[in-house]
This record gives sequence, C-alpha cells and structure tokens, in this order.
Amino acid sequence: MALPASIPGLNWRVEDGLLPYPAALAAMQARADAIRAGAAPERVWLVEHPPLYTAGTSAQPGDLNDSRGFPTYAAGRGGQWTYHGPGQRVAYVMLDLQRPHGTVPPRDLRRYVEGLEWWLIRALDRFNVRGERRAGRIGIWVRDPAAGTEAKIAAIGVRVTRWVSWHGVSLNVEPDLGHFAGIVPCGIAEHGVTSLHALGLTVTMADADVALRGAWEEVFGDAALPPPPPREGRGEGVLAAERGTEGTAGQRS
Repeated sequence: MALPASIPGLNWRVEDGLLPYPAALAAMQARADAIRAGAAPERVWLVEHPPLYTAGTSAQPGDLNDSRGFPTYAAGRGGQWTYHGPGQRVAYVMLDLQRPHGTVPPRDLRRYVEGLEWWLIRALDRFNVRGERRAGRIGIWVRDPAAGTEAKIAAIGVRVTRWVSWHGVSLNVEPDLGHFAGIVPCGIAEHGVTSLHALGLTVTMADADVALRGAWEEVFGDAALPPPPPREGRGEGVLAAERGTEGTAGQRS
C-alpha cells in the first residue's frame, strides 16, 4: 500500500503483513542503488517483521542472551543488538544525503542521525508522550516519574552507502516486550524498554503511521521546524558508513 506523498520525489510505502528480514535487506539495497543512479525516488518504507534479532556492526556476541528460537541476522547497520517483531513499526529511510532535507544539510551524517531522533520525538508528541535523548545513549527514551525509571521506546540504526541512507528507526507500538529479554538492547543493560501500549495508550499501527508521516514534514520536509540543540557526543554508534566515501563512524552506542 502506497501513501500519497506531498514531498516531490519522496515515496511512502506501508508494507502489508510481516516482512522477512532478508527480503527487507535485499529490497533496501536495491532501492538505495536505484536512488544513487537516479532511477528511483527516495523512499520511507514502513514495515513489520516476524520476531527476530539483528546485530549491528558493534554488536557483542555476549549480548545475545537467548535467541528463543528466533532467527538472528547480521544487519550491516550501525549499533548493537535489537529486536524486531509484530507490533513494532520499523521505518526504513532511503534518502540521497547529498542534498538537503528540511533541517538536515547535505553531507552531514551527524545531523541526519539527529534528524531521525527529532522525527521520533515529534511523532511521540502527537500522543502527548515526551520522548527524550540521552548523552551516551542512542535512541529515544521516556520517563516514569512515579517509578523514578526510564525506558527506551524507539531505536535508531542506519547505514549510509555512497551518500544514500538505508535502515532507519523502530518505534514500539505494541510489541511483546518480553522478547527484548533475549538480548541486551543496544548494549544497555541498566535500562529497560517500553511501548505506547505499556504507557497506557491504545495506539494502532495506523495511528503511529499518521504520526510519523506528519512529523516527517516538520523535520525533513518543507514545514521543517527549528531543530533541537545538538546532542552531547557525536552519536555515531548507530551509523555505519562506507570507508573512503563518508568515512567510518565510531562504534559507540
């Protein structure tokens, strides 16, 4: 199912059903190649996967505690271990980063990662959820003032090949949070994960898609709002880039 795109040259697509991870990798790489060649428009691809674990370029083998019989994949993106499964909206973002996109200037990988963070924060705003960034911790976090704790609600892991981005972000709408126990998510053991439903919000996947679509315009589109202050640290632990083109990002998460 394709959503109408109000941004010229950008295609939005919502994939029906649960998409096998190898099929997603192959399709993303093919699309990125086509974008680079000028043969296809940029794309934001919204998918769900069956239960699985993926390892980024800085994943530690010991952080896979128990695969639970789920398949595991080397993703080639930046970052460490993550879980994907039903009830989680994964957004794969394929952009030509040699040109500007709203608040993100051309050829600026740090600002691109910050743009993805801001996009998720603005989407969560639509549900009156305050998403926050943390120095030294990739992803988007929410606080529980009553319990004095915080948990990750969205993850980021990207790859940039010859200035075209692929992979992207994931937002926990209503996944089985117990499945995250099979890994140390993003290498961070001292904090947990949460979802919109765990916060008491009966948000549907379609609701999440509408929020992401609207927030996109405020970060990457013509209706871009002023970006937030830069995060402390470079935030490169989620980024894998080809050596000799964009440079090789650090492996911090």
